[in-house]
Amino acid sequence: MPVLNEVTHVRAAVDSLLQQDYDGPFEVTLALGPSIDGTTELVEEMAAVDPRIKIVANEVGSTPAGLNTAIRASTYPVIIRVDAHSVLPPNYARIAVETLQRTGADNVGGIMDAQGTSPFQKAVARAYGTRVGLGGTPLHVGGKEGESETVYLGCFRKDSIVKVGLFDEGIKRGQDWELNRRLREAGGTVWFTPELKVIYRPRPSVSRLARQMLSTGLWRGELARRFPADNGIRYFIPPAMVAGVILGVLLGLGGLVQAIAGVQPWLLLGLLIPAVYVVFVIAATIAVARPDGFRASVWFLVVLPCIHFCWGLGFLLGYLKLTSNITAHTGR
Repeated sequence: MPVLNEVTHVRAAVDSLLQQDYDGPFEVTLALGPSIDGTTELVEEMAAVDPRIKIVANEVGSTPAGLNTAIRASTYPVIIRVDAHSVLPPNYARIAVETLQRTGADNVGGIMDAQGTSPFQKAVARAYGTRVGLGGTPLHVGGKEGESETVYLGCFRKDSIVKVGLFDEGIKRGQDWELNRRLREAGGTVWFTPELKVIYRPRPSVSRLARQMLSTGLWRGELARRFPADNGIRYFIPPAMVAGVILGVLLGLGGLVQAIAGVQPWLLLGLLIPAVYVVFVIAATIAVARPDGFRASVWFLVVLPCIHFCWGLGFLLGYLKLTSNITAHTGR
């Protein structure tokens, strides 16, 4: 588990690992980055109480660097990647290892089950788990067991990922997808099973969600440019929507100028594009967000455009090779 400034979530995440019902020996290796919020002290306190917790320094601080540092320091032949925002059910490790052995796969993973506690987080979780939010991929909404392009987190054969070079430390987000691409390219198997379901705690505010989505979109765009043959059409829908809405607004402003100048304001037709998007967001909110209550539904009206626009704008910037200039300002 890479850990950086996660004082709010890390105890619950680590506790869920220590409570696994897996029969064999295991250790919890935490790659601790240079945190400033009390995470270091909390992690050291937990490690002093339970000898299964091992702390290794992640001086770089990035997720892929922390993952590689932890993997190299790990003792056992199976690596289970964990996120500090995730909570594993007690049977996760047991099912993951059993599936790894049964299928002969190189990596096994399941569903990111986003669950919120506040109305805002519930809105984010609902967006994550619907097709109108993050696209409805199996790792978000579930599906049939079988070979997959990628999976959430992952239970790896250590020798398999060492053989292909571990995580690419130059890729700050989307490193799971890129590693799974190399595993498959080397003849390995990535296996999805809906039996593995991990609780994930969404970001707690609009600003943190926006930074997360912008950074994720940036690196998704970067990966789409690097590996054009490995990307489905779904990745290009949000950036196309962003470009369309921006173009529609600009055309609408041009129409206002035409009207002021006494010219037929035909450019006002461009406003139909953002108008259609607004109707789409309202319809989606009515359709999928109501079970979470009124406040969460209101937040959904904000969350959905935040995800779409930040991710889509990030994708465009990453695809245009601007990743290195912006990711330093978007956070983990």
